[in-house]
Amino acid sequence: MSPWKLPLVVAAIAVPIALAFLLVGPAAGLPVGALVAVAIVLVAVRQRPRGAISPVPGATPAQRILIVAAVPLEDPAAIEEIAAMVESERSQVMVLAPAKIGFLDRWASDVETARSDAQRRLVVSLAALAAAGIQAEARVGDEDVVQAVEDQLGSYPATDVILVSADDGETKAATAAAEELRSRLRAGFRWIVTGPAGR
Repeated sequence: MSPWKLPLVVAAIAVPIALAFLLVGPAAGLPVGALVAVAIVLVAVRQRPRGAISPVPGATPAQRILIVAAVPLEDPAAIEEIAAMVESERSQVMVLAPAKIGFLDRWASDVETARSDAQRRLVVSLAALAAAGIQAEARVGDEDVVQAVEDQLGSYPATDVILVSADDGETKAATAAAEELRSRLRAGFRWIVTGPAGR
């Protein structure tokens, strides 16, 4: 945070509470203070680091590709595009499937359904890649695509990241994730959009 912003933040917190106490009294001051506290918590929860996402430094053998499969990777055009990116037999490929946890499942702490769905996506994706002659490892990741990539790059220093998503109702979320990855990644990035059902 810039040094000049800190006094503004303190003023934004203190002034409404002080004015409510002075002008109306404790009957208004306490609720205003509670509202300010809730607003601070909500803003803090929504914030996350926006720095560059860099693979862990170290020697990487040739090329390492991280494919983030938001949908099953079964579109022949997408497979061809990925195969064209693989430089040699020494290239390493990992497929990462974010576990998409529903609102009610999150509250019930039921993540098994989301993990099972992610594992199905991985099985389909690995089979399609194998049919194209590409051997790959697989992982299930965080439901947030950007967070999943950031977590995975800690142990798998990819030289290239490919996001595969569908042209369907989730396009808005995929677009936001792709834009953030494009701006923050220090590895190569490509976004492949397939048809609603893998076209």
